[in-house]
Amino acid sequence: MTSHPPMNPHPAGNHPTTAHQSPVPPTTDDTKIRTPVTPGTFATPDAPGTPDAPDGPGTLGTPDEPGTPDTPSTPGKWLPLLATCLGTFLLLVYATIVTVALPSIAADLHAGFGPLQWVVDVYTLALAGLLLGMGSLGDSLGRKRLYVRGLTAFTAATLACGLAPNVQVLIAARAVQGVAGAAMFATLLPLIGLTYTGRDRAKAFAIWGAVAGAAGCAGNIAGGILTHFLSWQWIFYGAVPLCAATIALSAKVLARDATRPAHIDWPGIATFTLAALGITFGFIRGGEAGWSAPSTLLGFLVGAALLAAFLLVERSAARHPTHRPMLPLTLFRNPAFNGMLLAACVYYLSGFGFLPVLSLWLQDGAGLSSLSTAFVITAQPAAFFATSALVGSALHRLPARWTLGGGSLIVGLGNLAFLVTAPGSSWPALLPGLVLTGVGAGLVSPVLPATAMSSAPPSHAGVAAAAANSARQLGLALGIALLGTVFHQSAPPPAPSPTAYAHALHTVFLLAATLALTGGLISTHLLSRPNRTEPRPTAN
Repeated sequence: MTSHPPMNPHPAGNHPTTAHQSPVPPTTDDTKIRTPVTPGTFATPDAPGTPDAPDGPGTLGTPDEPGTPDTPSTPGKWLPLLATCLGTFLLLVYATIVTVALPSIAADLHAGFGPLQWVVDVYTLALAGLLLGMGSLGDSLGRKRLYVRGLTAFTAATLACGLAPNVQVLIAARAVQGVAGAAMFATLLPLIGLTYTGRDRAKAFAIWGAVAGAAGCAGNIAGGILTHFLSWQWIFYGAVPLCAATIALSAKVLARDATRPAHIDWPGIATFTLAALGITFGFIRGGEAGWSAPSTLLGFLVGAALLAAFLLVERSAARHPTHRPMLPLTLFRNPAFNGMLLAACVYYLSGFGFLPVLSLWLQDGAGLSSLSTAFVITAQPAAFFATSALVGSALHRLPARWTLGGGSLIVGLGNLAFLVTAPGSSWPALLPGLVLTGVGAGLVSPVLPATAMSSAPPSHAGVAAAAANSARQLGLALGIALLGTVFHQSAPPPAPSPTAYAHALHTVFLLAATLALTGGLISTHLLSRPNRTEPRPTAN
């Protein structure tokens, strides 16, 4: 792997924000890996005379390229990473922690099956629908400000969940949790990119990916343990002190990144958020009520109409001399951006969308308890965590097509490994598939943030990272709905036979494998293509 000396296309004094730094020139060699942004460009994303940096084709931040020194060693150097990882852990834990507690919630609050589904789904709905809009707000108003405010709202909503006197209040509090979680999730990755440079940035992203994997593991286990030994309310009460400590730490150690607000594309944020909510609702409702149900079709119809309105709004904003669109449509001319979004969607869909189905089979088909089921499924996030922790920082030296595309392909192979299940199989038959899907996800997750931010100009790094996370959440919602529908059609309740169970699992895993392998191959191709919209560097 070769490296090029840094070039400064701007004379000193003509670039007030980055005059003391040397941005790396773009290259058409997609085997190169470069730093997505230079430290300091986040500080004033809309400063006059600070043009957006050109982007490389399908590459991500290099930790060891000349001109990109490590973050200076200071006391408390890693405290900002601790603050962001704690926030990541909290918001991802609450995507799964309530699953095992649903029977206890139903008995205590006298809730039916439909409301119980929305206790889980409303969090995913808010998280997926609001991520991109929150990323744009963070780019304009400041990521630290939005993150701390989101974390504060998340803490209040978590306490309200534990105090909920009925299922309606619980659903409303979970919705607020999802909105606040979107504000946190959309700003976490840009805050890490703002704080660390060089090898430290690669290490920070790798640790973040490992923490994200550990959160999935902890959610399943903590939900089972707390509900079994205390009560379901303690899955919320127990997090309040940790939330408060994270707020205090974040307010103290995170760097401010915006000194003055920029133009906010409110029409773009509103139309995209409502479009994402409509489409996500359609996926969730399709899995519950059927894909031809009026409510499902209405969700998709409203989502599609608002998505068309969003495209018109963004085109209009791009032509306005003083407006900045929330999501520049020119980003979609970059094959690396499209490949990144596709990989983010399919690896989450195929790697995690089957878990509710698998949990159902382990308890009803294999006869395991809820706590034993949680420990079996933990094999996947354990493999995820080990992969991210052991090789995560080294992955940043590889081309994005090998990590994002290759990781998605491994997820597909993991789904094929599940096909060994037979009518008389038990939980050991699942371990190879759980480990392989965990390893594949562990290859994608650490490098996805840097790939997303390197595929956009620095002033839109936050919204690009939010787009990646939004694609993941939409993929998860689609995976749970689609794979769940296929499973229940192949093994209809109430008491399918072992043969019907095995056939249903095979159908689910074949579909998930097909989607992961196809998406992995396409994203590998897109990440290998040069960025045709990238401007050529000019001599000084």
